[in-house]
Amino acid sequence: MTTTHQRNAIAASLLLFGSAAQADVELSFLVTGTSDTVKQTKALTEAYVAMRPDVSFDLEQRPGGAEGDNIVKTRLATGEMADIFYYNSGSLFQALRPTRTLADLSDLEAQENVLESFKSVVRADDKLYGVPYEPAMGGGIFYNKPLYAELGLSVPTTWDEFMANNAKVKEAGRVAVAQTYGTTWTSQLFVLADFFNVQAEVPDFAERYTANEAKFADTPAAMRGFEYLEQLHAGGYFNEDFGAARYDDGLRMVASGEAAHYPMLTFAIPAIEQNHPELLEDVGFFAQPGPDAASNGLTVWMPGALYIPKSSENVEEAKAFLEFVASAEGCAVVSAAVAVTGPYVIRDCELPEEVPGAVSDMLPYFETEGTTAPALEFLSPVKGPSLEQITVEAGSGMRPGAEAAALYDGDVAKQAKQLGLPNW
Repeated sequence: MTTTHQRNAIAASLLLFGSAAQADVELSFLVTGTSDTVKQTKALTEAYVAMRPDVSFDLEQRPGGAEGDNIVKTRLATGEMADIFYYNSGSLFQALRPTRTLADLSDLEAQENVLESFKSVVRADDKLYGVPYEPAMGGGIFYNKPLYAELGLSVPTTWDEFMANNAKVKEAGRVAVAQTYGTTWTSQLFVLADFFNVQAEVPDFAERYTANEAKFADTPAAMRGFEYLEQLHAGGYFNEDFGAARYDDGLRMVASGEAAHYPMLTFAIPAIEQNHPELLEDVGFFAQPGPDAASNGLTVWMPGALYIPKSSENVEEAKAFLEFVASAEGCAVVSAAVAVTGPYVIRDCELPEEVPGAVSDMLPYFETEGTTAPALEFLSPVKGPSLEQITVEAGSGMRPGAEAAALYDGDVAKQAKQLGLPNW
């Protein structure tokens, strides 16, 4: 809920944004169906409509993961995309062929306050096509603080320490690591969140990978994420229903202490707050450990973005709404509606004085030089679309880690060729 002060600020900012034609306009809006994203979207659209009653919104929800990717690509290709839609930045954004399908947002005044680190992941041919829809987030591991205290565990900074913690949790008769392959995209975290550790060992991996000069299967540091899945399954550290459990189940398990760990992006914090508010402060967060404590750090995801398709008949009205979303006033609405997941990538936006404990655990990585690195998908346009299916197989014991890495290299090659990258 916005405060009176926030509503007044929003009203003032909308005067600066200007308005399009004063006829009634309905903007269609497509977002992922996660509870926190829907709650945030409703808060922003309601705040905007309070200032612009001539505008209304028709909200539509889509699934995440590969199914949601296909819906977005199909609707863009057929000219049936909503006026505004939420989607990933980085490599998945590039796969949308933005110069052909999306409206150019370079002229938005709000872009002046957006950090370059974000602009770089929604840019194509020197034009900007998106605005950030949430704060930056970390990829790592949620853990249950009371269970750690009960078992006398310390936050691990190496993979060996993490595995030793898992062994102690299992010995105590608890689930060491929640896995939720019923929501397939969640299976990717042990591979994707390990990239800080990959880059620390092989600093030029992203560049060589993009140029088809390095692969997961022939780079031991990069292959480790797939091997971690193999190790964890072989150790019996997962919940028995890992193949059917879903994202919300994983959050419940780590929040309640049914599981000690759940690898996830910090964007899940608002969902914990909404579904298990009394347990929010029982959840902590740490970066995925690697082989060396001295070089351990956090893999960072740039926020997803809002985009406008070229096919929209309401481009100017949609742009006016995006000006609001990417403003300090828009950030204030988000902070009041859902738990923040990390630092904003808009200069004028400030975090609330009080943030969830898992966010507090993450912030020191951002405050210490050299302890964060972008995820691979923000350094390279190449990400194979079948990764989530391959990591399900590796984590289910169907395929050894090394074989999974090699299979993913083949998936990557297909995507790179579709993008027309040189040397593929």
